[in-house]
Parts: sequence; C-alpha cells; structure tokens
Amino acid sequence: MDSASVPFAALDYIIFGVYLFIIIGLGLWVSREKEGRQKDSSDYFLASKSLPFWAIGSSLIASNISAEQFIGMSGSGFRVGLAIASYEWMAAVTLLVIAYFFLPIYLEKEIFTMPQFLEQRYDGRVRMLLAIFWLLVYVFVNLTSVLYMGGLSMNIIMGLPLWGSIAGLALFATAYSLYGGLKAVAWTDVVQVVVLVGGGLLTTWVALDAYGGSSTGPVGGLTQLMGDASNRFNMILFEGELMYQNDEGVTQDAYQLLPGLSVLFGGLWVANLFYWGCNQYIIQRALAAKNLQEAKRGLAFAAYLKLLLPLIVVVPGIVAFALDAPIQRGDEAYPWLLGQYVGTGFRGLAFAALVAAIVSSLASMMNSASTIFTMDLYRNYVEEEVSESKLVRIGRIVALACIVVATLVAPQLADLDQVFQYIQEYTGFVSPGVLAIFVMGLFWSKATPNAALVSAVLSIPLSAAFKFLTPEIAFLNRMLIVFFVSVALIVGISYVENRGETHPKAIDLDDVEHDSDPIFQVAAFGILGITAALYVIFW
Repeated sequence: MDSASVPFAALDYIIFGVYLFIIIGLGLWVSREKEGRQKDSSDYFLASKSLPFWAIGSSLIASNISAEQFIGMSGSGFRVGLAIASYEWMAAVTLLVIAYFFLPIYLEKEIFTMPQFLEQRYDGRVRMLLAIFWLLVYVFVNLTSVLYMGGLSMNIIMGLPLWGSIAGLALFATAYSLYGGLKAVAWTDVVQVVVLVGGGLLTTWVALDAYGGSSTGPVGGLTQLMGDASNRFNMILFEGELMYQNDEGVTQDAYQLLPGLSVLFGGLWVANLFYWGCNQYIIQRALAAKNLQEAKRGLAFAAYLKLLLPLIVVVPGIVAFALDAPIQRGDEAYPWLLGQYVGTGFRGLAFAALVAAIVSSLASMMNSASTIFTMDLYRNYVEEEVSESKLVRIGRIVALACIVVATLVAPQLADLDQVFQYIQEYTGFVSPGVLAIFVMGLFWSKATPNAALVSAVLSIPLSAAFKFLTPEIAFLNRMLIVFFVSVALIVGISYVENRGETHPKAIDLDDVEHDSDPIFQVAAFGILGITAALYVIFW
C-alpha cells in the first residue's frame, strides 16, 4: 500500500456505499417510462427537452468538474498556485457570453448536436469531419484522462490497484447512465453537485484548519497560508516570476502554462469559448432546456458555482505545497491531503464528492459521444430511415464501447506530470480551428463550407507546427495565433469563392430571439462584478 494511503474505517465505507446506492437508484428511477411507452431519441439524448435552470446549471458543473479539476487542477495549484484558477473564473464570464450570443441561435435551430448545426450552416462534409474529431477527443483525451485521475486518487487514498480503480469507476458510471441517457445523467447531477461542492468544501475547511492550527481555525489558516505561500497567490504570472520543478526535477517557468495577461485577453478565451460554446457534452444540457429563458438562467447559475470552485480544487493543492507534501507527482496533492487530514466519516463524504465529480463527467461524456455517433454518423451515413427505438439502442451500444476503449487506454497516462495541462494543450490542437468555424458561421454571413473545411483540416497541423517550431511560445498564445490564422483562412477563402456575397445558409441574426430576462441580467452583472473584484484582490 502507498505510504500516503489511509485505510477507510467502517463508517467511511458505509457513507460511501450509501452514496453509490442513492445515485444508481435515482438514475434508474428517473429513467423509467410510462407503461407501453418507449424512449425516443429526444428522451435519451435531450432528456425530453424538459430541464429547468437549476438542473441545467447543476448538470453543467457536475459534468465539468471531475478528477480533471479535483486531481489535475489541485496538482497545478501545488506547482503554480492560484493562477490556475483563471480557468474557473474566466469560465464564469465565458458562460455569460455563450448564454447571450450562442444559445439563442442553437435553440432556434432545434439541434441535437454541434455537428448537426455545422451541417445546417455549412454542409455535410464539415459535419462528418467535426463529428469524428469530437469522438476521438472524447474517447482518447477526455474519458481516458478522467478515468486515469480518478483511478489515481483511489490508488493513493485507498491503496487500491490503479487498473481496478479505473475499471470500477467506469462500471459505476455505466450502471446508472447507460439505460436512462441524458435524463438519468442530468437529474443525478443535481445530487452529484451537492455532494461534490459540499464534500469539496469540507476537505478545504479541514485542510486549512489543520494548517492554521485549532486556535485560528480555517480562516486563520487561509490568512497564514497567503502569507507563507504568497508567491502562490498571484493570478497573473509574468516571465521568470515563478519557477517550479516538474515531476522529473526539471525547473520550468510557470509563464509557459499561464502566460501573463493572455489569461485575461488572449488564448484562454479560445479554450473557454470552445469548451463552453462548441463542446457537445457541455452545451447538450442547454439544448435540453424547457426554453431559452431557463437555458440562460442555467448558465448563469453554473457561472456562480464556477466562481466558488477554486476554493475547492486549487486551494487544497496550495496547502499541500505549503505543508511540503512528500509526493512525487503534482497530481498526488489532493489525494494525499484527503488521506492525511480528513478524519473518519468525513473521509467517506469527501471521497464521495471526488467520485461524484468523476462519474458525472464520465456519464456525460459517454452520452455525448453516443449522441454524436448516433445522430451525426449512423443516422446520416449508415441507416437514414432508422426507427427511434433503434437509435436509442445504437446510442447505448456506442456509449458502452467508448467507456471500454477509454478504460483500456487510461492506465497509459501514468507517466504524465500535470494531466490537467495535458488535457488543455492537446485539446488545444483542435479548438482554435473549430472555434473559428463556429464564430464565423454564427456571426459572419459570408463564410463558405470549403473555408470551414480547410480550417477544420488545418487546425491540428497548424497547432502541431507552432508547438514544434516555436516551443518558446506558451501554448495559450499558440492557440490564439492559430485561431486568428484560421479566421484569416476562412475570410480569404470565402471571399475568393463567394466574391463577398452572403452565403445561402447564413444565419439571419435579426430573426434570432434574445429574450430580455431581467433575472439573467442582474445575475450577469453580479458575476462580472465578483470576477473583477477577485482579479483586483489577487493581481
């Protein structure tokens, strides 16, 4: 057993077992259909388009927050500090942009998937290419990394074998989501987000209390931490300001991960707009909303939760750094802290929070991958006149196949240092070109299918070329450069093809309903104000 692992007491197992029973039971219960009625594609892939704002917001966060954040972002917090929280705080602002500008168009088009939108705006070639891109990213980047980091946490905390832990997480996610589809995922996420936020805050509270000593409490512990590790509480990092050692003992500049003001005005916008506005397993919740008003409010609710999350997923990593944790990998920081400082009973709840984050993301990715394969590839290119019941059956088979492949690949990530950065950089090979296609398709009437296709095809080669030819450029800045190159390609090719004429499939923005909801507007001003204050405080 690993030296950092701490055996669970009987009470911990009971608490964790109760959580497993509730999630699986709830997932199966909400998946039921009335007698004589079978699920159709809208039920399975879009939860019957019935989700209220609080279910949308909860499911967005539960799907987004996973081992990638609990383990990966805490690992980055251990190495580079609070600056990594920009991925959370800037995401809150990005959600408002998506809610106001992107969502009204998506919902008006009544789409199931992001590739389906691309066919409506461009053509079937763009749809097929992007569908294949997303399937590969979901299986070989997202699912595998979440499974690996979840398995790593169980290995460190409970001393379980890495392979067995990965397989167990995959089995749990499959048990409650495979039958019910998005409805099971979304409604269990309401419970999952309560568990992950509550249990996550508990871990931070206990860690800060231990750091500050019982006489000062968690607030005093945080104050002491900000003094002892002051260089880990800067949001904007400049070149040479913060050097750290990676797992191989090589000294690196944190600027390469978070390049100064680019986190506010540069490449992080490319990463966030792609993730929150063009990513099937995220935007699918909004597509399942009752209406536009509920969808926008759901994104605002999610944005408030994003502002809270660095306290849960970054601060523990900084505490582990200040405690000089005896760990070899940055991604071991959170499991080490959980095993060492969270007591009996509370450990079961805190670990349930971590597992809630993992399995909710796995279930979401499985469902979205199956949605893309079924609705974009199978129905379009294999069997156009397919029955609704067969679409659901194909969706289940594909979801199962995706999780099996990811389970086999996940252990191969064990040699990486900060898996969170691996996810960001290699997703960034695809995101600049894809975001350019969406932005120009949504808001520029002259963009042509051939221009979009070229942008999609060249996104990975361009990103790879910049990575290997200009390694001195931070990857967020490379993403921004590739995005602007992709936009320039779309503009140039479209003008050559169309001679400046509006494309027949262009979106008429004047016809798009925007819904002036005062509750959303007030919520949006609050989010912007809090985000600005956080950056002023931790500049």
